[in-house]
Amino acid sequence: MRIYQQIIVVLKLTVGVFLVGVFTGCTSAKELVYFQKDSFSNSTQAIVEQAPLTIRTGDVLSIQVSSLNPEAADFFNPYTNSGTENKTAYQFTGTNPLPPAVGYLVDPEGTIEMPLIGKIDVRNQTVSQAAGTIRERLKKYLREPTVSIRNQSFRISVLGEVARPSLFTIPDDHITLLEALSLAGDVTIYGRRDNVLLIREQNGQRSFIRIDMTRRDLFRSPYFYLRPNDTIYVEPGKARITSADRWYMLIPALASTLSLLAIIIRR
Repeated sequence: MRIYQQIIVVLKLTVGVFLVGVFTGCTSAKELVYFQKDSFSNSTQAIVEQAPLTIRTGDVLSIQVSSLNPEAADFFNPYTNSGTENKTAYQFTGTNPLPPAVGYLVDPEGTIEMPLIGKIDVRNQTVSQAAGTIRERLKKYLREPTVSIRNQSFRISVLGEVARPSLFTIPDDHITLLEALSLAGDVTIYGRRDNVLLIREQNGQRSFIRIDMTRRDLFRSPYFYLRPNDTIYVEPGKARITSADRWYMLIPALASTLSLLAIIIRR
């Protein structure tokens, strides 16, 4: 009977230590809520439009040409239904390599070279402007040409306290910070929503921007829309650090408990 009582006492102490560790590392509900309400319960905001993205050196452009004469237009679509691989633009998501981007590589001078019409300067143009430039050059060879361009080099990285950190290739030139975090499976309960780090390289400079996602003015931020090669880092909060430390503290306690139980049982 005495041994049984001793075992009960040891188990109660172990459970007590465990519960203390659990409750000292809790995250408050307020820290997990996005877009917390302003002074008014209901409010509206004007939608901020995304600034136009421009083509940069190193981008890979998918260009589709069509006209009233499809056979003639096919001459200007060497990458359509082709097995040609552009090995300068490998992209990855997680650990699985995606197929290489196929299209026209923008060289260091900001130009691409198309069949027959030669080099075309597209640097610092939007895809719409570049399509217009190419369309004007094609009028010499095609009747009523149309040009569709898609930038194949738009990719972003999401790291830190998210469910699926990875490198993501974006199929168009429009993605918001919220959409990027959704692709990564959202911020975990251990991630800091009030201090998300955005790393952006632009005009030869690298900027580090802190974003508070618990506030509604996020939607008015100039960083709400992402740009190619942006990196998003969600840092861990105190609860994550406490959680890791707690287990390191509990392991010796559990080992001591098991040893004590073994001694009691042997008696």
